[in-house]
Formats: sequence, structure tokens, C-alpha cells
Amino acid sequence: MSRILLFLALILWSAAPLRAQDTGALARYQGGGFDEAFWGGETRLSLELSQGVPWRVFTLSDPARLVLDFKEVDWSGADALTMDDSEAILSMRMGPFRPGWSRLVAELAGPMKVDTASLEIEPHTSTALLHLILVETDQTEFEALSGMPFDPNWQITKTVVQRAAPKEPGGPKTILLDPGHGGIDPGAQRGGLDEADIVLQFAYELQEVLRRTGDYNVAMTRSEDIFVSLEARVAMAHEVGADLFVSLHADALEQGVAHGATVYTLAAEASDAASAALAERHNRSDLLSGVDLSGSDDRVAQVLLDLARLDNTPRSKSLATHLVGGIKNALGHMHKKPQREASFSVLKSADIPSVLIELGFLSTPQDRKNLQDPVWRAGMAAGIRDGIEAWAREDEALSRLRRQ
Repeated sequence: MSRILLFLALILWSAAPLRAQDTGALARYQGGGFDEAFWGGETRLSLELSQGVPWRVFTLSDPARLVLDFKEVDWSGADALTMDDSEAILSMRMGPFRPGWSRLVAELAGPMKVDTASLEIEPHTSTALLHLILVETDQTEFEALSGMPFDPNWQITKTVVQRAAPKEPGGPKTILLDPGHGGIDPGAQRGGLDEADIVLQFAYELQEVLRRTGDYNVAMTRSEDIFVSLEARVAMAHEVGADLFVSLHADALEQGVAHGATVYTLAAEASDAASAALAERHNRSDLLSGVDLSGSDDRVAQVLLDLARLDNTPRSKSLATHLVGGIKNALGHMHKKPQREASFSVLKSADIPSVLIELGFLSTPQDRKNLQDPVWRAGMAAGIRDGIEAWAREDEALSRLRRQ
């Protein structure tokens, strides 16, 4: 019965009278959120949308989450804090997930199951009202009911990879730029700025700087405000035949003050406590965005780490060293400890030199100002370009020794 409920949303929507609504336009969030019933221990979700859209609902475990997918909802004006008036909901986020689809994810305080779910179309205005009731259950039943539902009629568009040009022997190197976060995962947020937007803008600017050298083909893991899982980012590096993987971020600290750029490489143990905490926050983004990892064989785990140490880790560390030198020469300053290590999942490619660059800290006013300054960003892009060029010359010279 509960498994059928996962797909009831699609059936109910398709059977509802759509009247004269514009089904090709984006539905807009118009109000509603979570609250608790006065009796019965129920948690309710009520959402008002400007029109009906296909949707589905399911739960995921580790941690316990409620996930709703929509095609497609504009969440402008929605505020997660004001939408959550239930102690059963620890946190929530919503936003674009993949092209044509958006997602709402609510982290649950304990095991719960969907009791009823419906979407009703108001016949005169074509507005849509979504009603959902969650009830408590035990952990065994919760895990039995949870998981990404399979439905051949529910096709989520696969993220389109911006592919680089095919390689030629002795031709340009291929660089994959990875603007962090995106879509339902905005990353750090300070002063009205989202990390996802800042790093995407910089990625476009860096892409242009690198392409103008004539020495590189440059691709990006995302070219718009959409969510891309960590595993998919690593997979894209192999799909485009990348010679380099450069992930771009701009973090924020909850406590303390930090200033300047840092360059990270992969290590099983972080170089310091701050780096370990940063990696944990980045790696948790997939979970908070509703990715189902329960059936994963963890292809980006220990086996790849062991392989990476043999040949790829020294190349990545050398790249980081040259990037630090290039950025310092271009900008004159970086973080007081600019080169660090941590267990970032996005860096766990066994055969592609990979680094993660924290451009600055959105929690620091000066860094926030720098990240919005096109002149400063141009200097940062030039420094990264110079670091890559210096590394490429050294790496080519050492390549003969590696082949032997």
C-alpha cells in the first residue's frame, strides 16, 4: 500500500481537471508549509501552487528525509524557516534539482511515513493545493518503505555534460571546472549572496581566461543553477577525458574569522580540524539534497584512495603548489595556510589530478567584497591560469619518468 502511495501523486495529478491552466509554464510557490495537527500526532504539509504539475513523494534514510519532486516549481519567495512550524521537521531546503525539475527535502526528527498525499486543482483559478500527512512509525517499517522509487513513466532528465572537444595526440589539455553546489544546494549564504551563484559566475570567467591561452579545452560540471551530485561530478571528469579537475568553492564559517584563498588536495586524514569540518560539510550536501546513497557501492571510496596515492596524489599536490604560487603572484596574498588536505569526495578520482580551491570566505566582509569585484576575480583567474601553466610544463617534463 505504501509503495503504491509513492506513485499516487502522478496518478492524482493526471486525473485532475486542468481546465485552462498553462501546463508549459513554471508553477510558482504561493504559500504554505509544515505544521502539526492538534491531535493524533500528525505532521501536515500544505502547499499552494499557481498551477498543477506532475509530482511524487518518497522517503529516504540515513538521515531520515522526506523528498518531493516537482516538474517544476519556482520557489522564489519561499523561506525554509517560516515554512517549518513542526518539531518533526529538523530542516528543509528547496530549489532546482535537474533541468526541468525542482525538489523539496525535509530532514525528519525520526522515522515517519506518508499516510495520505493529494493534489487538488481549483477549477476556477487552476491553482493547486498539495496536502500531505506524515505519521510516526518504527525504524524497521521506515527503512522498508524508504528508497528512491522506480517508475519507468517518471523520467528525470539526466544532467547534460558540457563536453570538451575530442583529444588529439599532443593537443590541448582538457580541464574540467567544477562550480560547487547549485540548485537545491545553494552552499554558503551570507549578505544576500549564494556560494553556488558566486562560483558559477567565476567558473565562466575562468573558463574564458583558460580558453584564450589556446592551450586548453575547458568543460564545466554545470553551466546553470542546477544540482549535480558529487559522484556525478567525478564521473564527468572521466566522461570528458579531463587531464585536470578543479573544483571551485567559497565557504562561510559559523564561528571565527578566516580570510583568503586556500587550495585543497585529497587525503584520508585532514591537515587540520577546520579542513576536516569543511570536507564534512561539502560531503553532506548530497544527503541534504535528497540523494539516495543506500544502494551505492561507494565507488569514490577507499579503493580509489589507495590507487590515487600511487601516482596521482603527487601530481595533485604539485598542481596545488603551483596554484598557490600563481595566485600569490597575481593577488599578493592568500590564506595564512594556503595549501591544505582533506577527504573531499569530489576529489576522489584515481587517475586525474584534482584540487579544490576555496576562493575566499563569504563570512568575511573583505572576501565577500572581493568575490563581487570583477577586477579581483580577473586577478584570481589569471593566478589560477599561471599556476596551471607552470604545473603543465613540470608535469610534461616528469611524464617520461612516470611511464618508465
